[in-house]
Amino acid sequence: MLYWRLMEFRFVIADVFTDRALAGNQLAVFTDAREIPEAKLQPLAREMNFSETVFVYSPEADGHARIRIFTPTSELPFAGHPVLGTAFVLAGPLQLPEIRLETGSGVVPVALERDGDRIVFGRMEQPIPVVEGFPAKEELFAALGVEGSDLPVELYDLGIRHVYVALSSEEVVAGLEPDLAALARLTGIVGVNCFAGSGARWKTRMFAPADGVPEDPATGSAAGPLAVHLARHGRIAFGEEIEISQGAEIGRPSALYARVAGSAERIERVEVGGSAVIVARGEFRL
Repeated sequence: MLYWRLMEFRFVIADVFTDRALAGNQLAVFTDAREIPEAKLQPLAREMNFSETVFVYSPEADGHARIRIFTPTSELPFAGHPVLGTAFVLAGPLQLPEIRLETGSGVVPVALERDGDRIVFGRMEQPIPVVEGFPAKEELFAALGVEGSDLPVELYDLGIRHVYVALSSEEVVAGLEPDLAALARLTGIVGVNCFAGSGARWKTRMFAPADGVPEDPATGSAAGPLAVHLARHGRIAFGEEIEISQGAEIGRPSALYARVAGSAERIERVEVGGSAVIVARGEFRL
């Protein structure tokens, strides 16, 4: 007789870069992935169908936990909203002032602020991005349906690669209707970020159709490099915190906060912060 073993995999769903439920960027966190077969990771992420899904493991270095991050189609070494959301999920019951999460891009510390027992804000220190030019500007502009960029078009790599296009106004950003198939054919990038604003307030939209994410509600991995981009090109001061709005066009309004320390010649520290709320718990039985 053949016996089947039923496997149960528990998960938590959090809405990230928002302080209210049913907004921000959705995240599934499988809080103990040690017994999940490798072959099940990508199918589970595809089943959840959020921008990212996290699988949590025992630490291997000096972190509190090791995490693996999957989009519906692939694994990423780093992403922002999965790190922040996982910090809220794991650090809540542990009452930690800071949690250190091991990612494919290194250990990412997340400092946590509380109101009583409840975490209300988290701030992660992100990897310093490597900056390079982006040669396929004309193809990018054509796919976005724009004539050009108000700042140099540059690519930032912090384990995940983002390119940035500065547009003339928030209304232009909101009205974008990109050719997603054409964007997906551009090689060497994950996220296409279009932004506008001034001072401490900026609006952005991020498209990643090649990775199974037509438009992302809140992109933590893009927020830090955006602050770097703005500071390097004189739109904000180094050390100034900016608020980034994202996701309104797809019904998931989000708020991200970012700041960068250093100078145009030497970036010293990149921080991205925001809130998150836990909205559901469940389990797969396979």
